[in-house]
Amino acid sequence: MSEIRKVKTTDLDLKDRLVAINRVTKVTKGGRTFSFSAIVVVGDENGIVGIGLGKAKEVVTAIAKGIEDAKKNLVKIPVNKGTIPHEQAAHFGGARVWMKPAAHGTGVKAGGAMRAIFESVGITDILAKSKGSSNNHNLVKATMLALTEMRDAYTVAQHRGVGMDKVFNG
Repeated sequence: MSEIRKVKTTDLDLKDRLVAINRVTKVTKGGRTFSFSAIVVVGDENGIVGIGLGKAKEVVTAIAKGIEDAKKNLVKIPVNKGTIPHEQAAHFGGARVWMKPAAHGTGVKAGGAMRAIFESVGITDILAKSKGSSNNHNLVKATMLALTEMRDAYTVAQHRGVGMDKVFNG
């Protein structure tokens, strides 16, 4: 796995998207206790994204906690002309994701949890598929894992110790 490029929240205009809200019931001898968990994605739509999970007795508080958690986990993703640099696959738990760069004008061809992440990153054209588990928690984590493993051409050239012309022609 390549190095994860952590980002600080200063001077960023972050937009948040709610992926899922889950109501959890705890049964005790005094009755049922309801609480909520919220998965939130924040991003600046310019290559920076983070995911967070918030849990609380109320929905609004859970979302706020999720946003704060997501702001602590921001990473930089290489975006090349509105799409990803290369094909990528990853899995987390039972969720498997596959993504492929698409031509300009294709749009975001992806499911709900993956779509929220792609839009927050700023990817406008991508082909993506999720297989296996459709659990939103694992889908979000698998998508983020695949995106953090992306390498742009400059990183590949630097890692190999060659020029950019060798990466594209060789």
